[in-house]
Amino acid sequence: MLEGDIDLEGLSPKEAPAAQAAAAVDAEGAPPGRPDAQAAAMRVNEKYSTLPAEDRSVHIINICAIEDIGYLPSEGTLLNSLSVDPDAECKHGLYFRDGRRKVDYILVYHPKRPSGSRTLARRVQHSDATLAARGARHDQPLPGKGSVGAAGGPEPPMDYHEDDKRFRREEYEGNLLEAGLELERDEDTKIHGVGFVKIHAPWNVLCREAEFLKLKMPTKKLYHINETRGLLKKINSVLQKITDPIQPKVAEHRPQTTKRLSYPFSREKQHLFDLSDKDSFFDSKTRSTIVYEILKRTTCTKAKYSMGITSLLANGVYSAAYPLHDGDYEGENMDFNDRKLLYQEWASYGVFYKYQPIDLVRKYFGEKIGLYFAWLGVYTQMLIPASVVGIIVFLYGCATVDENIPSMEMCDQRHNITMCPLCDKTCSYWKMSSACATARASHLFDNPATVFFSVFMALWAATFMEHWKRKQMRLRYHWDLTGFEEEEVSRLDHPRAEYEARVLEKSLRKESKNKEKRRHIPEESTNKWRQRVKTAMAGVKLTDKVKLTWRDRFPAYFTNLVSIVFMIAVTFAIVLGVIIYRISTAAALAMNSSPSVRSNIRVTVTATAVIINLVVIILLDEVYGCIARWLTKIEVPKTEKSFEERLIFKAFLLKFVNSYTPIFYVAFFKGRFVGRPGDYVYIFRSFRMEECAPGGCLMELCIQLSIIMLGKQLIQNNLFEIGIPKMKKFIRYLRLRRQSPSDHDEYVKRKQRYEVDYTLEPFAGLTPEYMEMIIQFGFVTLFVASFPLAPLFALLNNIIEIRLDAKKFVTELRRPVAVRAKDIGIWYNILRGVGKLAVIINAFVISFTSDFIPRLVYLYMYSENGTMHGFVNHTLSSFNVSDFQNGTAPNDPLDLGYEVQICRYKDYREPPWSEHKYDISKDFWAVLAARLAFVIVFQNLVMFMSDFVDWVIPDIPKDISQQVHKEKVLMVELFMREEQGKQQLLDTWMEKARKKDEPCNNHGPKACLDSPEYPGGAL
Repeated sequence: MLEGDIDLEGLSPKEAPAAQAAAAVDAEGAPPGRPDAQAAAMRVNEKYSTLPAEDRSVHIINICAIEDIGYLPSEGTLLNSLSVDPDAECKHGLYFRDGRRKVDYILVYHPKRPSGSRTLARRVQHSDATLAARGARHDQPLPGKGSVGAAGGPEPPMDYHEDDKRFRREEYEGNLLEAGLELERDEDTKIHGVGFVKIHAPWNVLCREAEFLKLKMPTKKLYHINETRGLLKKINSVLQKITDPIQPKVAEHRPQTTKRLSYPFSREKQHLFDLSDKDSFFDSKTRSTIVYEILKRTTCTKAKYSMGITSLLANGVYSAAYPLHDGDYEGENMDFNDRKLLYQEWASYGVFYKYQPIDLVRKYFGEKIGLYFAWLGVYTQMLIPASVVGIIVFLYGCATVDENIPSMEMCDQRHNITMCPLCDKTCSYWKMSSACATARASHLFDNPATVFFSVFMALWAATFMEHWKRKQMRLRYHWDLTGFEEEEVSRLDHPRAEYEARVLEKSLRKESKNKEKRRHIPEESTNKWRQRVKTAMAGVKLTDKVKLTWRDRFPAYFTNLVSIVFMIAVTFAIVLGVIIYRISTAAALAMNSSPSVRSNIRVTVTATAVIINLVVIILLDEVYGCIARWLTKIEVPKTEKSFEERLIFKAFLLKFVNSYTPIFYVAFFKGRFVGRPGDYVYIFRSFRMEECAPGGCLMELCIQLSIIMLGKQLIQNNLFEIGIPKMKKFIRYLRLRRQSPSDHDEYVKRKQRYEVDYTLEPFAGLTPEYMEMIIQFGFVTLFVASFPLAPLFALLNNIIEIRLDAKKFVTELRRPVAVRAKDIGIWYNILRGVGKLAVIINAFVISFTSDFIPRLVYLYMYSENGTMHGFVNHTLSSFNVSDFQNGTAPNDPLDLGYEVQICRYKDYREPPWSEHKYDISKDFWAVLAARLAFVIVFQNLVMFMSDFVDWVIPDIPKDISQQVHKEKVLMVELFMREEQGKQQLLDTWMEKARKKDEPCNNHGPKACLDSPEYPGGAL
């Protein structure tokens, strides 16, 4: 008899009928049995496998990208259903077949027939069913349909890999059953080749896990929230009436006057909580979180490898794991649910003007996603005053453009200023008046109001950060997270699949080395016993015994450093390539015979170069995102939190450099290292460095910033987010249409909730959402001195972005697992860093890129009449055309119709008739000193004002701190009353006992024994 056979004769009379009944159901399929059944199944697999155990243990570690298979760490367990007809009892897949137990989680796998013979499969099922009947832990066996061992048909080719996956599923699901979860399997679905395991957490499991996770739950105790009084109360009531039309029609969003006292759930103190409705005490978000925690810590120890749900997903044992949405979001006949309410009041473009129902978002998706949308809402609201001030600054520039003396002098053709050629040979002399339009446009952004706006935006950034901290504390109070510490969660965080795989690989190498050493040493009896103990403990988590040190990670760290430096160098090389394109294109257009083409060289070259930069930035963003993820993976971080933080740092660094390098070049490098006529600086000895326009580079910086910012928002943030999901959905629809129309209609009518959710896109985390907003925050703050309208365009984008992200979460994505969080994490530190950097960059933009400082220096040091008349001439130096180097003079010196002796160029240098001709003049050093002084004063002043704002505005609102203190006092009072009640009850019992003892003391033992109050009565 084979090892996998179970002898019915050896069973007791009570066990034999159950085993025979289980064997009779063998053709239908057997459930995953108890651990003994799993061991029998593994013994059969071991016997019929052609690979040694060690080889198989290594072969199964085929870690693929978790996000590719729908990473949202998946979880599941199983029971089985007889059929999958979408009837009212199971509410289209939201409940088990009995219509009572709610589906809390779904595991998805691809069922395939085992490779062994039918007889072998029947033996395994027979063993499972017999041991399931013998186990007596569950009241009923788990019926299956079409699982394994179906009779008839030719034998398929043997696939040991699929057998290994099946045995892993059976062992894992058996362990889930032991953990108290209830499972139901469905393989007769409308999606071909996909099976589902429905998981339900009963009440006792929910209570146990809620206590273990220290989940705060509302108690019976209600208390009134302190309300404002006097003038503030009247103002708040007026504001509520005014904003009532823009408030979402959601119960959770209405102002609350009372609140339930919350306390970490405890089974010993269940009397404190309102358990009148146990079905709704734990909402769907909490139930799925609890099941997910069980799935993460439940292991599959086959082949000496402790595997949780993340490892099983990574190895393809399960293809997906996710909680279910509450129901459909469209359809009049559908039951009303939170998902439908979110779709109507949050995820619709028609409600773009309304506030977000943040409390409902948190209730449905969890605190982490709720905090993201709350932060996005606060950021969008704070952009409104910044946009208004930016529009005012822009309108001020428009109103004063005709009064700007420097631009008027540049446009005045009577000055007849002849400028030096912009390139060698092909370019000729040109009139300064031809740059009139550029000079007038520069004044729109380069005016005294720009300095004020830069100071305002620095203070705005500090105020925004403080406002968000206060909002975050308010949400923490309302969401009962005041005592929550993420360190507690991090201690419970389980190792990632890749980390466990590396640890296993390290332990196997260590074990093989030890074997090599032991070959030359004869084993004693103690060594054999020790080996047996090690074998027995193979299922213990290797991550608890072996850890990865910095030596193990050093190659990955070195690869990270080299790769990041190389990627940054690639970005700089691309910017250099675009510079060469600008120079060569400008020289080529200068040879054009058309006067209109030659007059618009700067605009043409700038626009096309910026578009090239935009396309390159968008492409490299995607490439750098993949590279950052790969670099983080090879580091093998232990936990998901560590993985996420490292990924964010690398992705932000690469995308920051990619997005802002072209802008930094125009702001701080273009026109700085040009040289002078007769002694220009060349790239590769062929391309002459390009110069700024006579009005400065600020206008070009504005064009660069606006096109890149708007292009990224329109194409990358909106078009990609709308177009790619729609395209994927259309492809899935076309695949369905390949079936006959009748089959397609039947599928649409009969699909279950878990089948519909399986076709949705997996949730890939909040990193992409935060990243695009942080990059936008950089555009709004870093170079705002050159583009005052940046906050306005960011505001318009975010109004769409909120509803776009909301619709994606509600309709396009599988429901994420709710994650508790008390803040936005590392993103807050990045925001603070960007805000501090913005002060420095804006100081340099105003000082070095714009003409603000040279104008002040001229006005107070060189102006004869206290006006700006003569400023343009003061900033231009003279050059004698006879001093051109050989081969660099214009080919057509008479292009203007007359011979040019002296041409002008923008710089502070000595004239050709000076003793030290073409040397840097004293004016240059005076302007440079003023610029550096402005940077120091501006930076320190604005930093001081920002820190002052941080100090003036408290991080915790006063009313919230009072409410938190009140909650603590009420909690102490509640427990004191409880203790007093216990003491009074104890005193009452002692008083009764004392009264019973008095007759005994007064009348003797016989009277006490004859007394009817004596519990024992007379002897």
